[in-house]
Amino acid sequence: MQLSHVMARRTLAGVVGVAMFIPGASPVAAGTPGPTNNTSKKLTSAVSAEGIMEHLRALQAISDANGGTRVSGTPGYDKSAEYAVGVFTRAGYTVTKQDFTFQTFIELPGTTLERVSPAPAGPIPTGLTNYSGSGDVTAAVSLTADSGSIANQGCQATDFVGFPTGNIALISRGGCTFATKATNASLAGASGVVLYNNIAGPLNATLSADFTLDIPVLAVTQAIGQQLAALVPGLTLRVKATTFRGLATTSNIFAESKTGDPNNVVMAGAHLDSVAAGPGINDNGSGSGTILEIAEQMAKVNPYNRVRFALWGAEESGLIGSNHYINDLKANNPAALDRIALYLNFDMVASPNYVRFVYDGDNSAFPVGPGAAAGPAGSAQIEDLFHDYFKSVGLASSETAFSGRSDYGPFIAAGIDIPSGGLFTGAEGLKTVEQEAVYGGVAGAAYDACYHQACDSLTQNFGADAAKAALYAQLNAKYAMVGNINLKALEEMSDAVAHAVITYAYNTTDINGKGQRRPVSPPGQSVDGRPGGGMDDSGGGLHPEHDLELAS
Repeated sequence: MQLSHVMARRTLAGVVGVAMFIPGASPVAAGTPGPTNNTSKKLTSAVSAEGIMEHLRALQAISDANGGTRVSGTPGYDKSAEYAVGVFTRAGYTVTKQDFTFQTFIELPGTTLERVSPAPAGPIPTGLTNYSGSGDVTAAVSLTADSGSIANQGCQATDFVGFPTGNIALISRGGCTFATKATNASLAGASGVVLYNNIAGPLNATLSADFTLDIPVLAVTQAIGQQLAALVPGLTLRVKATTFRGLATTSNIFAESKTGDPNNVVMAGAHLDSVAAGPGINDNGSGSGTILEIAEQMAKVNPYNRVRFALWGAEESGLIGSNHYINDLKANNPAALDRIALYLNFDMVASPNYVRFVYDGDNSAFPVGPGAAAGPAGSAQIEDLFHDYFKSVGLASSETAFSGRSDYGPFIAAGIDIPSGGLFTGAEGLKTVEQEAVYGGVAGAAYDACYHQACDSLTQNFGADAAKAALYAQLNAKYAMVGNINLKALEEMSDAVAHAVITYAYNTTDINGKGQRRPVSPPGQSVDGRPGGGMDDSGGGLHPEHDLELAS
């Protein structure tokens, strides 16, 4: 459903129960950084987890005052953007607010997947795909024509030859976008769709902002999907979803240094929005709070290159803000696009059960193919810089797929090819035994068990979820934690972010031959630090629900 901006915003306010922002989350005053925070050693000493926590407390207060969310298209996000503008402005940057309209999506209570027959009947763990339509359907379940073939998993209309009208389609992930699968199923007469993963773990899927079919589309794990498939024919399910889709306006926020070469722009960014379910304190308050803290501590630095900090809107709706920025420059100011030397992305950098993941910019761990995009020339050097930094301070680092499924995706897209990289501490993927041996924490548990949930907050409430409460009790015993934030991870990762930003603020020689010739890596380190502790194949940086199956 498409509404006018004013109507959509008014309706959204009612949907999520937002209230007007109240005192208590006013922007903190910018710090008083010294004018000499112009080296890695000085800046990493100045940037602190406590400084970032000031911003996270402000974002939590904004969420608390606005219905428990900071999702783009609601006052909770608008107040978050207003807060960020205040921080950047007081720090002395040139601040720009870029508004754009997008198709928003909000899940309303009541998502349900139930097994009706054969016995035993009962609820099945599930998740709603982003941009799903609404519906409450009880019907028999059918598979695609050949669900055992990658080429025949709902990607073609012919996959649904003979599909019984009114049945629910059960479809495996793989081969094409989720939206293509759901659209083909609906056109064949399906009354609902259940998608299941093709790897272990939950499936957090996005259809697309253009998906307007009003049928419920749910997602389950590989194990559950295979169990259900084995019961077909003879399986009857109830599939229920209630959603809101409409037009809304949100914004990107940019803060640019007033000095530095305007023809060689170093960008560092993070998404500012949360999902509708909660305040988004790790995802991605941790990344945006880190950007704000580094910007404050660099306020008096005069970089050789121009530095542009970005806080993206509507990332959780499918990278809408960063795509809008790149597409706008491509159409209206391609010269400005050419002046961007590189982009650094920081999406979730304080996960409770964390690993120090570096985006695999050279595709050495994750070759180009399903789930891994090609890193533009220069991305390998960015990856090396992060590995080298961690090695220089005695810390291991691991690699995560350069999937393009966070806000660096539009920067590395074909035809744009801006060198990119970044850091990530893990989402709903499970920590391995090997990773536990290197990083500590709890093997077999999610990197962030509150990912995209209300408990991604500074004031967690697990309700009746005894297993989650027990996990966090273990994590609290191992780490210094504040709610869903691991302070040890935040300290280590923010220092690595600061190192990269200040290094490239003065020197992009290894990327494009420009800048002062300061050493790219810490003194005495090679430019090929070796990672350790295993890899992550969950999509890196990554929000798997943004997985539009671009390369699978």
